[in-house]
Amino acid sequence: MVPVKHIGENINSSDESLLKAYQASGDQSHLATLYMRYTDLVFGVCLKYLKEREDAKDAVMSIYQELINKLRTHTVDTFKSWLYVVARNYCLMQLRKNKKAVIVEFQPEFMQSEDFSHLDDVLEKEKEFQRLNKCIAALNDEQKNIIQLFYLEGKCYNEIVEITSLDWNRIRSLVQNGRRNLKICMDKHE
Repeated sequence: MVPVKHIGENINSSDESLLKAYQASGDQSHLATLYMRYTDLVFGVCLKYLKEREDAKDAVMSIYQELINKLRTHTVDTFKSWLYVVARNYCLMQLRKNKKAVIVEFQPEFMQSEDFSHLDDVLEKEKEFQRLNKCIAALNDEQKNIIQLFYLEGKCYNEIVEITSLDWNRIRSLVQNGRRNLKICMDKHE
């Protein structure tokens, strides 16, 4: 713990003199005084990048810990500018770390198991598709043609009018009647 009176002695010192004093002695009271001048700047940078207040507060503390070692080896001309870059780089590194650690919600339906019940759904849909094909084949030719154009090929009424030269109201009637007949047929063969 740094004695308070020792920190107070440094308050009026310039950034450069505090930095040189820390680098020469390793006394963290010089670094603490210097860093306290810019904690608002560091917090603002961290909040800008990390978006969460608690994450930004943690980053301010972590950046101070980094400075203890970095300032012993780095030559710094303008502390404030250099500190801004250090804070920004720290935040960017945190964001990169978080991107690498992708959290995926567990979804049991994607897990392979020895229980083949998931195949039952596939087989059921295949049977339903076969019933649908049989029911479409059972429609009269005009309804079958219109149902195939509308549902299977995705054509709209106007496109079907151009293809078949039938009246728009006739096509609408064939689609509605064909759909009703398909439902009756599917229910009957279920």
